[in-house]
Amino acid sequence: MAEIRVPTLGESVTEATIGRWFKKAGDAVRADEALAELETDKVTLEVNAPAAGVLAEIVAKEGETVAPGALLGQIAEGAAAPAKSGETAGKGPAPKPAPAPAAPAPKSASATAATTMPPAPSAAKIAVEQGIDIAQVPGSGKRGQALKSDVVQFAARQAAAPQPAQEGRVPELPAQEARVEAPAPRVPIPQEDARREERVKMTRLRQTIARRLKEAQNTAAMLTTFNEVDMSALIDLRKRYKEAFEKRHGVKLGFMGFFVKACCQALEEIPAVNAEIDGTDIIYKRFCHIGVAVGTEKGLVVPVVRDAERLSLAEIEKTIAELGRKARESALDIADLQGGTFTISNGGVYGSLMSTPILNAPQSGILGMHKIQERAVVVDGKIEARPMMYLALSYDHRVVDGKEAVTFLVRVKELLEDPARLALGL
Repeated sequence: MAEIRVPTLGESVTEATIGRWFKKAGDAVRADEALAELETDKVTLEVNAPAAGVLAEIVAKEGETVAPGALLGQIAEGAAAPAKSGETAGKGPAPKPAPAPAAPAPKSASATAATTMPPAPSAAKIAVEQGIDIAQVPGSGKRGQALKSDVVQFAARQAAAPQPAQEGRVPELPAQEARVEAPAPRVPIPQEDARREERVKMTRLRQTIARRLKEAQNTAAMLTTFNEVDMSALIDLRKRYKEAFEKRHGVKLGFMGFFVKACCQALEEIPAVNAEIDGTDIIYKRFCHIGVAVGTEKGLVVPVVRDAERLSLAEIEKTIAELGRKARESALDIADLQGGTFTISNGGVYGSLMSTPILNAPQSGILGMHKIQERAVVVDGKIEARPMMYLALSYDHRVVDGKEAVTFLVRVKELLEDPARLALGL
């Protein structure tokens, strides 16, 4: 038997959810054929067959949470696919079917302890933080594994239960926090409306997006400053050189490359926007790993253009095009999403005129691009129609002062309105 196990998931990723199986038990498989899809906090990845044969057993079912190295299933090596009904005998022995699992028998306490799965890493971490004995938490996972949701619900039940009076002692903080974090029950709705609803379980990626964005709001002192940029010079430059640029470099000339270059130059001048808080320290990054937000069918991901300050405009455009392709094909690696120091989000591609982007924690700044729209502006005392774009910089006021945030955004505006400055480093 060849074992199918969860591969290494990457730095800081301790668990994954079985998204779906592409094969059923008894199906023939080829070596390196995709068998299952795993959803992690950051990416979706495929698990391939370690050998050719027949998928004899699926251990971890769809929707279960698994850790790196966990057993997913087994392949009977060298076996043929199950014979179809109606086929004549004499074509070789059919593969021996896997023995049916025996009916569960009553277990003694020692047997239960021997077969119970260890708690999920995230569940164990929360239990330690909340001061909960993980052994007391009833697990809902496979073979009684305690999951993160089990610990949260256990903590909520403990907080809601009446506590014996202890000499006027006030409730402890962890119990209060657990009570606040426990999801409130849904308000009942008419049965007629309920029949027309569709309930879909959130993907792991969507859950992570929701959690991280809410954490950013709860943690950072977030503020947004706005400005607008006249895109006339960039549009003219792009029209003049886009064909020659594509012919020379094999990639289209877009606006995002100019924005990345402008942000890199502004970040070097205003390092607070390129910093993060670690406890009581501020860490200033002397490099620019620029995250570019990309919308996909499964949710928002932010692949990172590394050392963007060292790259040419063409290299930035090539990198963005490749990362965008991988995002759409769900082929991003963990490394593609880690280490960003500043993020750019382009809501203008969807028609957004103005928005306040949420920080991509632990970063201290995110730039929001928006729709280019002709508006009446005053130029040299005359009213003219110019292609204008609103820019929004959300920043963590714990690290970045208002003066620094405004100076950063004005610097980006100046560089974009006079792109020759980007080439000359002015």
